[in-house]
Amino acid sequence: MSVEIDADITTFQDVIDRLGGVPASRILLRPAPGEATEADAIRIHEKKRVLCELVDGVLVEKGMGYVESMLAIFLAGLLQRFVDEHNLGVVTGADGLIRLFPGMMRAPDIAFASWDRIPESTLSRQTSVPDIAPELAVEILSRSNTDREMERKRDDYFNAGVLVVWEVDPRSRTLVVHRRDMEPRTLGESDSLSEPELLPGFELPLQELFGKLDRKRGPA
Repeated sequence: MSVEIDADITTFQDVIDRLGGVPASRILLRPAPGEATEADAIRIHEKKRVLCELVDGVLVEKGMGYVESMLAIFLAGLLQRFVDEHNLGVVTGADGLIRLFPGMMRAPDIAFASWDRIPESTLSRQTSVPDIAPELAVEILSRSNTDREMERKRDDYFNAGVLVVWEVDPRSRTLVVHRRDMEPRTLGESDSLSEPELLPGFELPLQELFGKLDRKRGPA
C-alpha cells in the first residue's frame, strides 16, 4: 500500500525536509517517493543488497560506514552475550528490519527486544519483518546522518513504544541516551554505560568501545 504525500509537499526539497534533511543521494526515486511499499524495501534488500528504511512511502538508504560497522559489531556482541547469558530476549542488527507502524519500517544498527515483546514463543515463527517495537534501539551515527533525521527517527521509535535510544557518535566519541519526555544524557569516554531497569547488571566502560578506534597493528 502506498502512502499519500501531504498536499503541501510539491517539490523534492519538501520530501527531503520531511525526512529530516537527509542527503538526496540516500533517497531512492524508484519507486517514486510516496509510492514505495514494504515489499519494495524487502525486494531491494534481497536482490540488490541495499538496506533501506521505509518512511512515509519513501525508501531511504540507511547511512553506513566502515568505522560505524566496527563499533556496531563490537557493541552488539557485548549485548548479545549478556542477553543470552540471562535469557532476556533477542538482539538484532541493521539487517533486522522492523515494522514500527503499517508502512513504517526502520533498521536500527542494534536492537534489543525482551521475550515479552516477541509475539511467538519461538523465533522460527517470525516473519521477515516482524511487528516489534524493541525496548532498546541503537544508532551508530554516520557522516550522512543529520540532527533532524535522528530527531524524526527517535520520534518514530518512541511513538512505537521503544523505551530507550542510544546514539553513538564515533567522531565526538560520545554516547547519548535518549528516553521519551526526558532530557538526553551524554556520556563520554571516561563514563560507563548501564541500563539498570532494562538490562540489570550490564555495564560498559565507554573507553572499551571508543578505544577500538585507536587500535593499530602491533610490533611483528
